[in-house]
Amino acid sequence: MSLQNASFKVAEFIIAGLDTTKSPLLVGVVMLIIYFVSVVANMVNIVIIIYSRKLHKPMYLLICDLAIVDILYTSSASPTMIAVLVSGIKTISYVPCFIQLFAFNLGAVMEMFALAVMAFDRLIAVSCPFQYQRYLTNARVLVVTCLLWIVASGFVAVFPATVIPLPQCNNVLRYTFCSYGALVRTTCADPDYYFNLSSILIFFLSFFTFGFILLSYFGIIFFVKSLSICDKKKMASTCLSHLIVVICYYIPILIVALLTRFGVVLTIEERNGLLIGTILGPCIVNPFVYCLRTKKIKIELIRVFKKAKISQ
Repeated sequence: MSLQNASFKVAEFIIAGLDTTKSPLLVGVVMLIIYFVSVVANMVNIVIIIYSRKLHKPMYLLICDLAIVDILYTSSASPTMIAVLVSGIKTISYVPCFIQLFAFNLGAVMEMFALAVMAFDRLIAVSCPFQYQRYLTNARVLVVTCLLWIVASGFVAVFPATVIPLPQCNNVLRYTFCSYGALVRTTCADPDYYFNLSSILIFFLSFFTFGFILLSYFGIIFFVKSLSICDKKKMASTCLSHLIVVICYYIPILIVALLTRFGVVLTIEERNGLLIGTILGPCIVNPFVYCLRTKKIKIELIRVFKKAKISQ
């Protein structure tokens, strides 16, 4: 029987990757709380930055962009996993599944791009402090951000474009949501080629962005020697916030890459745990890191709450 004859039209997919989860309701409720807090915290950061004209500067526009990316990234997959764990809804329609595939990968790629641009922003602030506002204007930051969204969309379009034409042999997703690997495994095609394609693309993007961040920090370390002690402390505080965010995002990715490289086979539960940590971890850490460690955002947040309390 040929592949075309064995294939069939899929109306919806069945998510089976969470079937072995112990205490699914408890896990789902914890995920729901983390997801809700992360979305609210990121939205607060966005509103504070948009609301306060004092924060209409390149650095804060980049923080606002990162918050938007975090909301997209976590909202692309978390509601589906929460629905499976809490309410037992294990099906997702064909079109929403591919929309989820695109949105999740767009969020992942934009997270890398946003962190790389923020590292470059800090490098310019250290190396050219007096020309910073000349080189990085609000208009230029917005243009660069829009271009990065377009480039990221172009990269991410490869994933649905390579899966949609393939004949379907089953409708059971072995992973926790509509990821590229899960969808490829539902087709009649040999998955190795498509897994290699995604691995090359992910490695290229991860290596390029992480390498760019490292080079930026090497430059920061080189130029920071000429700053005063006060400026060094201020720059260290700003860079530390960014470093915490970078570590939270890249560490799970590097762990999976290294373990796979050395031939370590992860169980479904271990892989799911790392994946969920990759999705929810940065999105819950990022807004609190920038809200608590960025003085101007914290001041504006306190001012807004005081104003709201007085008005009541």
